[in-house]
Amino acid sequence: MTQTNMELKVFSGRGNPALTEGICNYLEIRPGRAHAETFPDGELFVKLHDDVRGRDVFVVQPTCRPVNENLVELLVFMDCLRRASARRITAVLPYFGYARQDRKDEGRVPITAKLVSNLIREAGADRVLTMDLHAAQIQGFFDIPVDHLQAEPAFTRHFRNLNFKNVTFVSPDVGNVKRARMYAEKMGCDLAVIDKRRTSGSTAVVHNIIGEVEGKDVVMIDDMIATAGTVCEAARICIERGARSVRGAATHPVFAGPALERLSTAPFAEIAVADTIPLSNEVRKHLPNLTVLSTADIFGEAIARIHQHRSVSSLFSHNN
Repeated sequence: MTQTNMELKVFSGRGNPALTEGICNYLEIRPGRAHAETFPDGELFVKLHDDVRGRDVFVVQPTCRPVNENLVELLVFMDCLRRASARRITAVLPYFGYARQDRKDEGRVPITAKLVSNLIREAGADRVLTMDLHAAQIQGFFDIPVDHLQAEPAFTRHFRNLNFKNVTFVSPDVGNVKRARMYAEKMGCDLAVIDKRRTSGSTAVVHNIIGEVEGKDVVMIDDMIATAGTVCEAARICIERGARSVRGAATHPVFAGPALERLSTAPFAEIAVADTIPLSNEVRKHLPNLTVLSTADIFGEAIARIHQHRSVSSLFSHNN
C-alpha cells in the first residue's frame, strides 16, 4: 500500500454498504470502521473505530429511502469526522435526494435542494461527489466543490455487450434530451423524444413521439425511475408504434409508490439500473428482467483522483 493510500479513508453509512465495499475493492483498501445505530427514541448515534486525524476521508451515503433518516445519518457522520480532526471530508452521494425540489415553480414552496446542500456544507463537507443529478445546475447550490459523475460508462458497456442492431435511444421527456443524445452519439444510434405533459407530481400523459421507432430496438434512458408512470406509458406507445423491443434504463432506481407493479406489467425486455440505490431481494424477485450495473469503478477512480490531486475533469471528458 502506498503512503498516499495510507492517508485515505472511505467510510460507509447504512445507506449503501455494498457499493462502498465495491469502491474499496477498486481502491484496494478496506472500508473504514464505524458504528451507527438508532436509539429506541429514534435518535441516531455514530462512533468511529478508526483514527481519522489528518486523513482524507470520504463517506458514502445516498440520501435515498428512508430519505430523511439517511440524510441525518450523513450529517451526523460528517460532524463526527470533523470533530475527530479529519483533514478533508468528501460527501459521496451516489443519489442526491430532494434534487427535484430545485426551484420555486409556484408561490409559498421551498427550494429544498438548496437547503439540503447548505446542511451538507455546514455539517462539515469540504467537497461533494455525486452522480447523475436530476438537474446539473444543482451543483451551483453548493458553496463547496462538486464533482458530478455520470453512470454512462457502465450503461454503454452493457448495451454494447448486448450486440443488438438498429437501436434508437428515446428520451422520455423533452428535459432529458441532452442525456439521451449523449448516449445516441456514443453508440452511433438514432434519437427519438417522447412528448410528455405532466398533470401532477405522480402523473404524466404521453402525447406523441418525435422521431422513428418502428422496427427499432428502443432504449429509453433517464436519470431515475420514481413512480414509473411515464416510462411505462412511453414503452407501451413505442410498442404500439412498431418498436421491435423496448428496454428501460435509469441511473437511480427510486421505485416509489406503484413503480414495481407498473414495471412488472410494462412491455420491457429489460430494465437496467445502476447500484446507486440498494435494492432488496424482494424487488429483484418482483422484476426478473432487472439488471443492476456497478458504478464502483467510476466512484473509485474519481475518489483516487481527488485524493491524489489529479484531474477529475479528464474523467468527465471521458464520460462525455
